Amino acid sequence: MILISIIIIIAIIVIAFLNFNPAFGGKFSKEEIKKYESSPNFKDGKFVNIEPTPVMVEGASMWENAWEFIKGPENGKPELLETLAFDKDKFLQAGDSNTVYTWFGHSTVLMRVKGRSIITDPVFSGYASPVSFTNKSFKYSNNYNVDDLPYIDIVLISHDHYDHLDMNTIIKMDKNVGRYLVPLGVELHLIKWGVAEDKIEIMDWWDEKNIDGLTFANTPARHFSGRKFSRNNSLWCSWIVKTEDVNLYFGADSGYGKHFKMIGEKYGPFDFCMIECGQYNKNWENIHAMPEHSIQASIDLNAEKMMTIHWGKFQLALHSWTEPIERARKAAKVMGVDLEEPVIGAINNVK
Repeated sequence: MILISIIIIIAIIVIAFLNFNPAFGGKFSKEEIKKYESSPNFKDGKFVNIEPTPVMVEGASMWENAWEFIKGPENGKPELLETLAFDKDKFLQAGDSNTVYTWFGHSTVLMRVKGRSIITDPVFSGYASPVSFTNKSFKYSNNYNVDDLPYIDIVLISHDHYDHLDMNTIIKMDKNVGRYLVPLGVELHLIKWGVAEDKIEIMDWWDEKNIDGLTFANTPARHFSGRKFSRNNSLWCSWIVKTEDVNLYFGADSGYGKHFKMIGEKYGPFDFCMIECGQYNKNWENIHAMPEHSIQASIDLNAEKMMTIHWGKFQLALHSWTEPIERARKAAKVMGVDLEEPVIGAINNVK
């Protein structure tokens, strides 16, 4: 009888957690999802990729992967990662006459373009999860938080996974944000967390928007979405930021695919591209590019130079924490790609 009572209590706690934890974000009711039916990327009630994209490749075993995660990779995390202190006043001053950027690890990049501050997928909570005790970030010699940031004119969100869309960061920074640009469906999360609807611009693949002389284009990626159990109720994307002087590409999460050449042909050449290179595995390479594919993607995009993102902050895969940059560096040398390796927290010139 006691055991049954314990099981019932645990079940109630789990159900309450899944239904009332605000970190899960907005609910995708049938009425909400119906709004997206006009999108060419929405089929049979879900968003889809340009090409068939199973999350796990044929023959992969989820159970074997689960066991590997339990064991953990060798050298999965650094004891302490040396980073630089960020000075927002110097950042703004440097961005007065140049296009500059600062990488805060993983996929969070702050850019200053034509006098505007733009940030991609801001995550400053110290973990990539609906709970604070899992997927914790690496230990940095200099840590960063929302208060370190200048006023943010534009927040670019690529998709709704926890390592790209962080509830606590959004709530804390919202008072200091002008506008959010998000793919279809992601607005429901922001609204759930108190962001005013008139601050949110919702965009589909190939949509463009001009804001204060900057052109923003929402472009495809090869990935998926979801914060709880259902998948692909919201869209995933990459972003382009373009002026008459500079052309930038933020790749977010994506397996390698034909969309890179499509984007390069339509919007290239690019002065600088930020491409995922981390949290990959041969078993899920359709949705997270291997390092050599990331380097090839920069060639497909016709980019003058590139940097790797999606590493250096979280251990979400089975490779060592240094493997992404080591493999990318080797591939870039062989393939003749100009690979930048910015220090986390540093202020860097694009041009």
